[in-house]
Amino acid sequence: MKHGKKYQDSVKAFDLTKQYEAVEAVNVLLETAKAKFDETIELHVRLGVDPRQADQQVRGVLVLPHGTGKTKRVLVIAKGAKADAAQAAGADYVGAEELIAKIQNENWFDFDVMITTPDMMGMVGRIGRVLGPKGLMPNPKSGTVTMDVEKAIAEVKAGKVEYRLDKTAIIHCPIGKKSFGAEKLVENYTALMDAIVKAKPAAAKGTYLKSVTLASTMGPGIKVVPKI
Repeated sequence: MKHGKKYQDSVKAFDLTKQYEAVEAVNVLLETAKAKFDETIELHVRLGVDPRQADQQVRGVLVLPHGTGKTKRVLVIAKGAKADAAQAAGADYVGAEELIAKIQNENWFDFDVMITTPDMMGMVGRIGRVLGPKGLMPNPKSGTVTMDVEKAIAEVKAGKVEYRLDKTAIIHCPIGKKSFGAEKLVENYTALMDAIVKAKPAAAKGTYLKSVTLASTMGPGIKVVPKI
């Protein structure tokens, strides 16, 4: 892949082979994030687990101390009092059959998170094949299938992120924006790394944290010292 001049300049500004302590890595990252927009900062962690094994899955949710810097659009599938509560709690869209039909028939996905009550999961399950590949399928483990829709909405709006292992045993997760500054990014980084470490499966053997990398949207990856 051919990279632009800004990327090439950024690569020359630090040692690609070195593993930096978290604070130093974030400072280098901010110096090398040179895009004109407010770049998202992402954490990439390669774990020493086998994603094909059910007892070695790593997945969880976390409300980052300083959020993600992105306002998420929330769709709630609920009826009656829970629909009213969702509306009052600030959900962007609230409905039931009519919204499911809109997703199914119109390929409508103008939302970032879907929350539903347990009694509506049978209906939501009908469109699981289109929600799943987009990462939008509600799940009790991520707190998006719940009777407490108010709490779920508040957490999403406050900056809740879901981290989960992909097929290559890597977790990819945003920890904020360049505009957050070093202190807030380090605090978000620390909170997420602590959660990933605590989620270590009992069946995992050998080195758990294989590699840790921080990167901005348009910048190069910066290696971080893996610590447990």
